[in-house]
Amino acid sequence: MQDIMQFVGRHPILSLAWIGLLAAVLFTTFKGLASKVKVITRGETTRLINQDDAVVVDVRSRDDFRKGHIANAINVPAGDIKKGNLGELDKYKEKSIIVVCSNGISSQEPATLLNKAGFVKVSLLKEGVAGWSGENLPLVQGK
Repeated sequence: MQDIMQFVGRHPILSLAWIGLLAAVLFTTFKGLASKVKVITRGETTRLINQDDAVVVDVRSRDDFRKGHIANAINVPAGDIKKGNLGELDKYKEKSIIVVCSNGISSQEPATLLNKAGFVKVSLLKEGVAGWSGENLPLVQGK
């Protein structure tokens, strides 16, 4: 314990940075555990699509969506979800919804908003379309 106190005394900035990082990790971990939105892998995504007839909601821009998306995905840009413009999604409130973005980071907020809008089973794809295509899983162009 005395060694730790000596280190803190000699390196206050490094110690504060370490405490800040620890706090950020703990916050992120507890936030993820408390979230009703589940982060799922590509394997779980494939299983949900095939067995549970899950609906894939791609929240990227229309241009990015046309360049390549998961088969049968519905494109509802994140901005539309934030405004409450859910379009054809309302009829899927009881189905499993998988929210997909470019990299798995920007889909968190739209997924949470869908959950708050009454969608029961909302998940988001870990690493998004980048991870999906990185595993050589199929993407469809156009639409």
